[in-house]
Amino acid sequence: MSWKSLFSRALNANPDRLHFAAHSHHLWPNAAYDGHLEACNDAMMLADHKWDKIMGPVWEKAQSYIAAELHLPDPQTIAFAPNTHDFLIRIVSAIPALPVRVLTTDGEFHSFRRQMDRWAENGEVILERVAVDSLVDRASTGDHDLIFASQVLFNSGTVLNGIEKLADIARPEGPWVVIDGYHGFMALDTDLSEFATNIFYMSGGYKYAMAGEGVCFLHAPTGFAPRPPITGWYAAFDDLSLPPGEIEYAPDGRRFLGSTFDPSGLYRFNAVQAMLSKEGLSTEVISNHVANLQSDFIAQDPLPGMMLLNPIDGKPHARFLAYQSPNASALHAALTDHKIVTDVRGDVLRIGFAIYHDMSDVERLIAVMREFR
Repeated sequence: MSWKSLFSRALNANPDRLHFAAHSHHLWPNAAYDGHLEACNDAMMLADHKWDKIMGPVWEKAQSYIAAELHLPDPQTIAFAPNTHDFLIRIVSAIPALPVRVLTTDGEFHSFRRQMDRWAENGEVILERVAVDSLVDRASTGDHDLIFASQVLFNSGTVLNGIEKLADIARPEGPWVVIDGYHGFMALDTDLSEFATNIFYMSGGYKYAMAGEGVCFLHAPTGFAPRPPITGWYAAFDDLSLPPGEIEYAPDGRRFLGSTFDPSGLYRFNAVQAMLSKEGLSTEVISNHVANLQSDFIAQDPLPGMMLLNPIDGKPHARFLAYQSPNASALHAALTDHKIVTDVRGDVLRIGFAIYHDMSDVERLIAVMREFR
């Protein structure tokens, strides 16, 4: 089957482009455009009163979609922010220990890595990085205040095993466990129902949720960090009539909110989710489509001189293939010259597959790659 019609605006906007970077910047479906227009129309029609709708039905609908996707028992544990970095700062600010002892993997994304390195440089954090396979064992020692790991490592595509074991370690008094689900949310079937009460989980719409930037979310378990010191006035949105000096917090995930934000991402997210539901495109359906394209690509061995870091082995798999080689940058540049979009991280070429691809796209990609053998 082909679902290209759902992305006709993005595909027709640049018809010569072949976009194999869905893991980096997923093309927007037509529904995202419609959702963005709805946000604009509400802003023009409702003006100041748009926030009643945004913080009411728009917010609640987005919460319900995420809760259903992750099997969360309570949608109200979910908060939204423009980026996950905002949530990281608020979580760390709520840890009473100084310096904060942080355990993480050696494959985290630049945003987290940079912030941790800076805090460590400043003496506010004691940072320990380990290989992902060693994370659970090291976390079990009780030597840390915060354990942070990606559900899928952005560079290699390695899928984290043992989230449930990390959840067993987590306590409101510490340590806290944060799972960065940016490459897992809507890419892997994820069921948090058994340990939602113990872990933080954050992700966003930029990638496989297909909703673009500005719509990130945090699931914050009840009892963990009830009063984040870094806070914005939206964290007390229900109590704006309180007299000055009383610093109250929402009792749910909204305690992690900041201040005024651009709500258009929420509209896009809801519109895309409605489209996926109408089309019967669950995470499982899309993953199966992507897996078939990946298998066909690998079977033709188009990159014999490069090492595939995340081979398909029948287990949950990233939506991208990560190939390592000294020639990764050169190949990436050559593909770019042919209007084929991939991305490169150091010596790793990442090829991201999506629902807007079919086998003809894969064949075109392989044909260009073979020119550079």
